[in-house]
Amino acid sequence: MLLFYWITGGVLAVVWLWQLGNVLFGMPRLLDVSLPEWEAGDAALPRLSVVVPARNEAEHIRGCLTSLLSLDHPSLEVIAVNDRSTDATGAIMEEVAATPQAAGRLHIIHVTELPDRWLGKTHAMWRAAAQATGEWILFTDGDIHFRTDALRRVIAYAEKDRADHVVLYPTMVMESPGERMMLSHFLNNIAFIHRPWKVADPDARDFVGAGAFNLIRRSTYEAIGTYEAMRLAIVDDLALGKAVKENRFAQRAVRGPGLASLHWARGAMGVVNNLTKNFFALMRYQWMISFAAVLGAAFIGLAPLLGLIFAPGMAKLGFAIALLANAIVYIRMEYFTRVSPIYFFTHPVATLLVMYTMLRSTFVTLWHGGVIWRGTKYSLEELRGK
Repeated sequence: MLLFYWITGGVLAVVWLWQLGNVLFGMPRLLDVSLPEWEAGDAALPRLSVVVPARNEAEHIRGCLTSLLSLDHPSLEVIAVNDRSTDATGAIMEEVAATPQAAGRLHIIHVTELPDRWLGKTHAMWRAAAQATGEWILFTDGDIHFRTDALRRVIAYAEKDRADHVVLYPTMVMESPGERMMLSHFLNNIAFIHRPWKVADPDARDFVGAGAFNLIRRSTYEAIGTYEAMRLAIVDDLALGKAVKENRFAQRAVRGPGLASLHWARGAMGVVNNLTKNFFALMRYQWMISFAAVLGAAFIGLAPLLGLIFAPGMAKLGFAIALLANAIVYIRMEYFTRVSPIYFFTHPVATLLVMYTMLRSTFVTLWHGGVIWRGTKYSLEELRGK
């Protein structure tokens, strides 16, 4: 039994020291496009089309579209898609489109019926992109707020670096302790899934996508088959990023505090609810992979504390190193997340909620025989066969 503690503690120490290395040496490599050198000035920039799919976003869509129309990009069109909303989303879109600020720049598409074998969101984005006239297309969401210079900065960077796909990590607005606990947990552990500073390496497995800000060259978007090739991708943002990387186009991930902001979820359970749809899809709808991920989360997130409590004598050493590395991750990531490292002490609670989310996503999807999203049910047979 003593050997078990030594081996387990040693493995956990290596895992968390690896994660600490990612945070100390990897995250600082993410370019910050909010810095003065990316101001872009009066430089000539290519035409940009912004695609905004929205369903039942009456609370946010006016602010989103108004912020987009306030952008100082010199050649911009916004295409908003009302995807079968049952609230006032479509009416608000039309109200904004009727303002002088929107004249000739904001176009509205109303989708009333969804074709077979299409997700509502991917269909909405595909419809809008098909009529876009820009050299670049930005796919975003209906609850994002943009700073005036956001797109000009990112486009200037993309053109200078000859990128084909750029993801700007949004600034997460966190209003409650539960939101800070859950979102800091995810952001602090992002390198366990993808290393965003490695996506520029064509030989690395890492890729990236963000629903809030997926900027792609039109020629690249068409070369990967458009969203028609990803029509049943529940996690559409990552599907786009994966397709870009697999086709060896130039992918980049950048940060820019305050350039694009969103309040993603209300409270800890809001985070859980938002992720319930996505997690099983990330596991390719395979329950064995899902349960393995739950066990992995328990091992990485809970075993260091449990080992420190129960391991005898010096066998606690590996567990202590793992916990210390985890604490330093929270301290260092405060610079990027703006969340106090005090939330290190809630890490076990957040881990339990993540495990619950994983199990909930798996069981709910299997119980319903598929995913119910935007008012439409998609069977597992459809989703697995996409």
